[in-house]
Amino acid sequence: MAGLYIHIPFCKTRCIYCDFYSTTRDDLRRSYVQALCKEMSLHRLFLPDEELQTIYFGGGTPSQMDEEDFLQIFAAINRCFRVAENAEVTVEVNPDDITSTYASMLGYLPFNRVSMGIQTFNDDILRFLHRRHTSLQAVEAVDRLREAGFWNISVDLIYGLPGETRAILEEDVRRALALQVQHLSAYHLSYEEGTPIDCMLKAHAITAVGEEDSADFYRVLTDMLKQHGYQHYEISNYCMEGYQSRHNSSYWNGTPYLGLGPSAHSYDGKSMRRWNVSSLTDYIRGIERGDSVFEVELLDRVTRYNEFMMVGLRTATGVSLSRLEKEFGETLLHYCQSMARDYITRGKLQIVGDTLKLTPDGVFVSDGIISDLMYVD
Repeated sequence: MAGLYIHIPFCKTRCIYCDFYSTTRDDLRRSYVQALCKEMSLHRLFLPDEELQTIYFGGGTPSQMDEEDFLQIFAAINRCFRVAENAEVTVEVNPDDITSTYASMLGYLPFNRVSMGIQTFNDDILRFLHRRHTSLQAVEAVDRLREAGFWNISVDLIYGLPGETRAILEEDVRRALALQVQHLSAYHLSYEEGTPIDCMLKAHAITAVGEEDSADFYRVLTDMLKQHGYQHYEISNYCMEGYQSRHNSSYWNGTPYLGLGPSAHSYDGKSMRRWNVSSLTDYIRGIERGDSVFEVELLDRVTRYNEFMMVGLRTATGVSLSRLEKEFGETLLHYCQSMARDYITRGKLQIVGDTLKLTPDGVFVSDGIISDLMYVD
């Protein structure tokens, strides 16, 4: 089993909160697709004899690509890899890109899952965030995708936005529920260093939502979604039964994956990670010359333990203590148990059978809990 991630770095405009690598240089799109296909050929042996179970087009804005771009990329995928018959193939889209024609084109291609960045249904906040779509366009886009045959649709929301109230959040969740999508991801706004919204915060042009309100928003969000049948299977992810994101779940389960394109990360499933240069022009030039465009990190036992704890505790599955002992030894097992003891007493962590997991009260403060359970030499 393996996954393939393809980074599409093109955007029409930049949202003020985003720190993912992207560019508005659409003139390089054809050269980029050629370089991407060449990188695929050069690095296909990173996943030796592995069958692709998931393929994920992320960004950036993959819906800035046209049919010719996608056909060229899928042809390269089929040349370089074995793709499972039931593979999950996801494309991220922006609502304003989804015309009826574009939705039909996506339906013709091998995509069987769509992830749409809505973020909020409040049009004033959408304009503030420099999103290109309106709330109406988001609703229409979901309808058009369904008409094109897509029945595995995910939407993204952001909460904890400046000026957000509980009433605004509840309205966002109600409107998302009305779409009857199979999957929903909800992320608390992060003020990433160097982003326009972070500069606004530091200049006191806006005020961040307080911690108490943020915790309340998270509880409201989770309760509303659970009441409508959504399973809370990862801290930021909710789905109807059977519609977990298989690709994202593979990251949390330690499945090997290959990332292609500028800034894309790869993991061999054992002890090595690597990441590509975060520059479109350097990436294209490097691939054209046949040079390495990535840096490598070899993971020692402690680093692997820390990642095991970080991703495991984010999921509803939790951390298997027997697997922890088998992979990392008694010393790190005892360290984990010792550091977890106080959180268990306070009702933030629980042990169910062989598994250590967060309680509902522990989920919102998970970052601090996970940090404390990590081992520092």
